[in-house]
Amino acid sequence: MFNFRTIQKDNKTKARAGVLRTPHGEILTPCFIPVGTQATVKTLSSLDLQDIGAQIVLGNTYHLNLRPGADVVEKLGGMGKFMGWKSPTMTDSGGFQVFSLGVAQRKINLQDKTGRKLSKFAKSVFLFPSDRQFLLPSITKTRAEKLHNRLKQATVKEDGVWFYSHIDGSKHWFDADISIKLQEQLGADLIVAFDDHESPLWDYEQTKLSVERTHRWGLASLAAQKRSDQLIYGVVHGGMYEDLRKDSARFTDKYFNAVSIGGSYSSKQILYAMINWCVPYFAQDKPRHLLGIGEVQDLFEAVARGMDFFDCVAPTRRGRRGSFYVSPKNGGSTRNNFTINIRNAKYKLDADSIDPGCQCYTCQHFTRAYIRHLFVADELLGQRLGSYHNVYFIVNLVNRIRDSILEGSFANLKKEWIH
Repeated sequence: MFNFRTIQKDNKTKARAGVLRTPHGEILTPCFIPVGTQATVKTLSSLDLQDIGAQIVLGNTYHLNLRPGADVVEKLGGMGKFMGWKSPTMTDSGGFQVFSLGVAQRKINLQDKTGRKLSKFAKSVFLFPSDRQFLLPSITKTRAEKLHNRLKQATVKEDGVWFYSHIDGSKHWFDADISIKLQEQLGADLIVAFDDHESPLWDYEQTKLSVERTHRWGLASLAAQKRSDQLIYGVVHGGMYEDLRKDSARFTDKYFNAVSIGGSYSSKQILYAMINWCVPYFAQDKPRHLLGIGEVQDLFEAVARGMDFFDCVAPTRRGRRGSFYVSPKNGGSTRNNFTINIRNAKYKLDADSIDPGCQCYTCQHFTRAYIRHLFVADELLGQRLGSYHNVYFIVNLVNRIRDSILEGSFANLKKEWIH
């Protein structure tokens, strides 16, 4: 029912082109998966996604269970039928959201007790009760206590997590059995084992305990699986610690038929190092997913290191905010994340399309000047056109990457984009 095979390998890097067979069709890799958190890719219909060329859509177990309920989706035929999508689907375990929303995210600029700046880890970090000691060097004890007292924190137990709904504050329990049951109700082709999420504030020993918990929950996820028509991914964790990442990669490859890399990525350099640490331990006949990654430079670098699947909310999030992807010939580069800000006054009379040469609906029908007007006037159409372009841009860039691997020109394409 499921089968992954490599069609072509690049002779200069670890990039590979492959095919994953699923009950709802084949997926050509490398592949970017648009994120439809609540069974919808924001502002886009399933027909839009089909026209764009998306092969698969990812939904979120946490959100779909809270609203409308996994049982509702199941009764209506599963996530694909529910959203009018006939191609393959994927759901994540809900673990990331349990920690990021159940704990709460705060944008902070802090130092830990060693003086290490935490802002390099992410714009937001997860705050656990045990992190209080790390906050004290940067903010007063009183402020730290007040901050934590305001949060309804997730409570991690050895077999699962208590968390609070971000919608109404209601208390919920999530564990491997529940996560897999919900994902089976949602009915996606590809699902993800329930995993723990390390805080970037944690030291080696705390991170190690979290990895061990992820491994236990991974085995529990496998034991809980009843459906044979779903491929379950194990998740590699280990923070920034090389030996923990390698051990987790070995474990995940041993027990799972599909592997993914998750957790905290402190910088691009650390992200790429993590992939380098993990990939040698992955079998050639298993699909590899880099969770939550989808920016242009990261896609090229991850493919070059042997990864196959990617998902990210960035294309639609950027699109809704007026940040649009452009190719190198139109000013895109690593310095500007291959984007332009359409609200900039210089586009007021610009009659070019967003990315001249792009074949998407937005670029074929509308000018930068018009789309800028939509954003300045706060018209919803601007968000829709921007999201359409961005998802098209990333989906088809990854398709170009695949074609270049098949043609033996991946290194040249990468050099053209990443200087």
